[in-house]
Amino acid sequence: MKRTIAIVLASTCALSACTGVGGESFGSSYYSLVSVKPRPVADGSLVVTPPRPWNKQRPRFFDDVRYAEDWTLNGPYLDGMMFVAGLPNNKYLVRQRRTDERQVPKFRSDMMAPEITSMIETLYRVRGGAVDFRTTGLQPRPFMGYSGFQFDFEHLDGDELWRRGRAVGAVINGELYFILVDGARSHYFGAALPDFEAIVRSARLRAR
Repeated sequence: MKRTIAIVLASTCALSACTGVGGESFGSSYYSLVSVKPRPVADGSLVVTPPRPWNKQRPRFFDDVRYAEDWTLNGPYLDGMMFVAGLPNNKYLVRQRRTDERQVPKFRSDMMAPEITSMIETLYRVRGGAVDFRTTGLQPRPFMGYSGFQFDFEHLDGDELWRRGRAVGAVINGELYFILVDGARSHYFGAALPDFEAIVRSARLRAR
């Protein structure tokens, strides 16, 4: 359902002559321009600098959870970047009812990288509508000077489009931080990946 909404929004943007290619603002209240300068994201404890303008969008997965923020360059159907910052122990990435049959697990501060990536996979399956999800790589990677992880994956959604993704993150002082890029496998993931890597390199913690 959320992916269907994203398709409609992308189509509406094109029909109204909105532009997103190259990072220009979509000109809609659904989006706001992200300029090329240091910017606090999510709960404000993470600061990043994009190498070109992006567009902040209303939450796609996270339902206004204060620890998360979504960006896109060409529209959410084609590409996206997600920031999670300062997620505390025993908190969820998404709001969900206890009666929901399928649940995204809570984050725990003692989680290891495979458990965190499993939580991300569940997020895609439960909230993103992924019908197939494949891990293509998981390896250690420093993040903001801390021991962290790099998680590479691909997924097939209900719209029958394969997408690729990469997440880089770490548990810092018992809180979860990660940055994730996701895009259509055929072109948009590769096009967004250099921006993602530049943003990961720029990331720093900000005192609350």
